[in-house]
Amino acid sequence: MSAPTDLVAVRERIVGIHQTVPLLDGSLRPYINFDNAASTPALQDVLDTVSEFLRWYSSVHRGTGFKSKVATQAYDDARHIVADFVGTNLRDNTVIFGKNTTDAINKLSYRLELQKDDVVLVSLLEHHSNDLPWRAQAHVEHVKADALGRLDVADLDRLLEVYQGRVKLVAITGASNVTGHLPDIHAIAQKAHAAGAEILVDCAQLAPHRRVSMGDLDDPAHLDYVAISAHKMYAPFGTGALIGRKDTFEKGEPEYRGGGTIEIVTTEHVEWSGAPERDEAGSPNVVGAVALAAAIKALNQIGMEVVADHEAELTAYALQRLKPIAGIEIYGETDVATVRDRLGVIPMNITGMSHFLVAAILGSEWGIGVRNGCFCAHPYLLHLMGLSPEESNRVREEILDNDRHDMPGLVRISFGMYNTAAEVDVIVQALAAIAQGKYAGHYEQDAQTGEYQAVEWSPDLAQYFKL
Repeated sequence: MSAPTDLVAVRERIVGIHQTVPLLDGSLRPYINFDNAASTPALQDVLDTVSEFLRWYSSVHRGTGFKSKVATQAYDDARHIVADFVGTNLRDNTVIFGKNTTDAINKLSYRLELQKDDVVLVSLLEHHSNDLPWRAQAHVEHVKADALGRLDVADLDRLLEVYQGRVKLVAITGASNVTGHLPDIHAIAQKAHAAGAEILVDCAQLAPHRRVSMGDLDDPAHLDYVAISAHKMYAPFGTGALIGRKDTFEKGEPEYRGGGTIEIVTTEHVEWSGAPERDEAGSPNVVGAVALAAAIKALNQIGMEVVADHEAELTAYALQRLKPIAGIEIYGETDVATVRDRLGVIPMNITGMSHFLVAAILGSEWGIGVRNGCFCAHPYLLHLMGLSPEESNRVREEILDNDRHDMPGLVRISFGMYNTAAEVDVIVQALAAIAQGKYAGHYEQDAQTGEYQAVEWSPDLAQYFKL
């Protein structure tokens, strides 16, 4: 298979795409990044925009100088670009810039003014960032997943009925960072609204790969809140956004208070600003907002449908080549016919080998970056791997004892729009060799971290980059 011509050109717009890394045998090899679900590299378009903007960088909204006016205009423009990208308007909704999706969801958990007996339905698929904040604010019930890690819609229906009148929010991922499963978020939104609840969709994984459409508030399938992270969208400059109902953020008090959040303060009274200023305390990350807007413009120019098609083809190709390899167990959906209904994320293990060791060999001997472990989704991983409550408790006790040598986990391959079939060929070749025990290094494990390191190989990292 070959990538579309436009994505071949996009690959050359990835910062560091030709960067070589040292291998155990002393050679250098161009780095292959299959850890895009964790974070993506920067687009050159984004870096160029940031470099140009830095000539004009200044304080926003409170400065009268010309640079402040230019910077303010850019910051305000970024809000409109983000709103358009997620298919909404700034009449009914607002765009609040923050650090990332985790920051956004935590903010919403405070701003919804939940009571302890209110119910938030959270799926088992969730990243910890869309689970733990809700546990601190309300009563959380987890919606089950099936054996392949897909959302159990019947269980969602059951919970909506059992907690009828108490469910205030359904918090759901737009796409699993572990299996790539895509819940039908608009169908879920209809169910939530029919039950008198609102819906939050964690779009950290979804937004770089699929078009997001929040819809109008009078549409029963609309999304009330979505959260995105720029570092997963080829703009790793430290920002993200919470997009949601303006009527929510124009009332109540912000959890962070300070400059920029108020209209007037006296020693006796505080009058808060409207949305979104009320929820952006302190000097904002203007550069990050500009970077996110630049990435969105680039993704729009490339075309989200083009991205989705290419990544689906890569996923199908990888599954076809991986499945015949003896010893490789792939988790989640493996049917090639469904690749357009999921993201390009493939979690797997090699029978009899620690996921820590497999990842270490891929990095040390092949120059391939993957993610291994539980991907900040422990309950989901334990479910996918079929661990019993007793086994899960054993793992918990060992971790609390600072011992991760036998910590369960998977090796995750995750695609970006710039990855190629040739890169898939390399990791397939590597995994086939590792499954046969064909690797050169001798590796020792640090029991405290679980990680393996090749013995007598410790590259001087400062030789490659040092502050």
